[in-house]
Amino acid sequence: MLKIGLTGGIGCGKSVVSASFSEWGAYIFDADEEAKKILRENETAQSEIIAEFGTDVLGLDNKIDKKKLSRIAFQDEYHQLRINTTIHPYIFREIDARFDKITKKGNNNLFVLDAALIYESGADTHMDYVIVVTSRMGLRTERVMQRGGLTREEFLQRVDLQWPEEDKIHLADFVIQNNSTEDSVRQEARLIFDKLL
Repeated sequence: MLKIGLTGGIGCGKSVVSASFSEWGAYIFDADEEAKKILRENETAQSEIIAEFGTDVLGLDNKIDKKKLSRIAFQDEYHQLRINTTIHPYIFREIDARFDKITKKGNNNLFVLDAALIYESGADTHMDYVIVVTSRMGLRTERVMQRGGLTREEFLQRVDLQWPEEDKIHLADFVIQNNSTEDSVRQEARLIFDKLL
């Protein structure tokens, strides 16, 4: 079974492609969801995060507060590197374990790692192919603002911490331009999906 990386900057529409691939039989490993689960359930990882960032990341319940951690982690490259260095090894171990499990089951046609930081984390070197979803900055901003949860400033701060779109496009095996309708994105995704099978 092929291992596919699916990435794109915040607001590019990666989730549309991910949902489509899932619908067509791919197994989706959502790295963002996995990171949240690790922070919620893995006591060793939690201890490492607290040792790294101090009790400023804790909420009233003495557990890691995702919003507080995000504020610290996304303030600059140095802090983002510190959190990624702590969390990524746990995610990589889980990717390998899940890939083996899904391959043995034999129910899926592709294994897709859906992750914003595929190139930044070095995960691309473990993939057979990488798909980059890209979109104009105006559209990305609009989508993120409509979704809510982030201010314009927080969105731009996160964009600055990710690799530039051009760099990802240059390295990608496949590129999906998401500047039109959801239907057109799904059509592009389907062409790539069929090539990979």
